[in-house]
Amino acid sequence: MSLAGKTAVVTGSNSGIGLGVARELAKAGADIVLNSFTDRDEDHKLAADLGAEFGVKGRYIKADMSKGAECRALVEQAGQVDILVNNAGIQHVAPIDQFPVEKWDAIIAINLSSAFHTTAAALPLMRKAGWGRIINIASAHGLTASPFKSAYVAAKHGIVGFTKVTALETAEEPITCNAICPGYVLTPLVEAQIPDQMKTHNMSREEVIKKVMLDRQPSKEFATVEEMGGTAVFLCSAAAAQITGTTISVDGGWTAL
Repeated sequence: MSLAGKTAVVTGSNSGIGLGVARELAKAGADIVLNSFTDRDEDHKLAADLGAEFGVKGRYIKADMSKGAECRALVEQAGQVDILVNNAGIQHVAPIDQFPVEKWDAIIAINLSSAFHTTAAALPLMRKAGWGRIINIASAHGLTASPFKSAYVAAKHGIVGFTKVTALETAEEPITCNAICPGYVLTPLVEAQIPDQMKTHNMSREEVIKKVMLDRQPSKEFATVEEMGGTAVFLCSAAAAQITGTTISVDGGWTAL
């Protein structure tokens, strides 16, 4: 399908899942706005190079997704937002009674509240354009839970609920809102954890991946950023026009357990 003429804003997208989604949307013809909280030359070059590779416009806009005003300013600066992908997120692991308050606040702000702010700012633009797609990157942890991840699980469950409300409020319009729920995805951040896990468990790379990292993922294979991007492109297609308010799990069977 072609997304030519559409503009996609992807939060938290200078690496990992966000960049993978942005890349697939650009491949489908959408102009791309990348985002993170840094403002380096390489950030702007990344966006320009992505645009040049696929013959679309590529821009980078700095915004700290922990701050509501900056989330809304990101949308305002983009000007046109046909596709909004709320991907920005952080993680911290600790027991509830030892969980740092500042980490809880930051995770809720970046993983959940940012989606509220960007969506609130983008909906008027989508309504004016007569078309819109909102895709929230949730997680398998938006549908199930793990110990020591209280803030992350709470935020991702919140994203799933927010997705449903957004879908209901736009149900009679040509705007859809859905959540993608990845399991473990092979990103540079995850890749960097493998050598330490090999040392900790005295296991080979393959053993660490299958027995430790993918213990709860029945396929015993990582999902890829390309698969996340492909799912996002599908949700922007005409075939998905009546798919709204739902979750699509890309988790190798994790949430089937």
